[in-house]
Amino acid sequence: MLGLIGGMSAESTAVYYQAINRLVRERLGGLHSARLILWSVDFAPIAEAQARDDWAATGRELAQAAVRLESAGAEALLICANTMHLNAAEVQAGVSIPLIHIADATALALKAKGAARPLLLATRFTMEKAFYRDRLVAAGLPALIPAEPDRARLHAIIYDELVKGVIRAQSKALVMQMIARGRAAGADAVIFGCTEIGLLLDPDDLGLPAVDTAIAHCEAAADFALS
Repeated sequence: MLGLIGGMSAESTAVYYQAINRLVRERLGGLHSARLILWSVDFAPIAEAQARDDWAATGRELAQAAVRLESAGAEALLICANTMHLNAAEVQAGVSIPLIHIADATALALKAKGAARPLLLATRFTMEKAFYRDRLVAAGLPALIPAEPDRARLHAIIYDELVKGVIRAQSKALVMQMIARGRAAGADAVIFGCTEIGLLLDPDDLGLPAVDTAIAHCEAAADFALS
């Protein structure tokens, strides 16, 4: 029984629900679907806390969600977002069930593609803070990040468009240009390091191996649930 902490955003949480159920159906056949419980938070106050760098507040919110999911019968947890793994330690500390970490799932998927120097595309928090990149480094995958102007543009695309379900061709073109600059700087793969980026980009269009972290996370969850 998987416990999902979602709502960050609702757009990508829908991807999680569909992908996990699809993977379980593909592996078990017939009419099988996933056994899971979803706790969907209100993203607005969490985004406000992020903006003022109040990660203690976001940690409390997610830890409470984790406790509620465990009490409801969850046997493993997923935080359905990359940035909110900044609070992974607080979430894990509050429960006795395992947390399936998105960066670990991403690292496994990158290694399966033979990547060594991926370009990390994500929110400013995920690109600039150490919590995510350090975990990749520990897996032998030092990540490149875009230059500061591109980080600002990408962050705005995520928060002003993607989390609201707004998909714009102009924004896709801008991100494709960021990927081209990353490739010129030595990137050999691309990490969709925000769970909404897969709504904007198709990995098959990039000319580089790509890992959609939402899908990699779902695959790790299905592996765990069915093992």
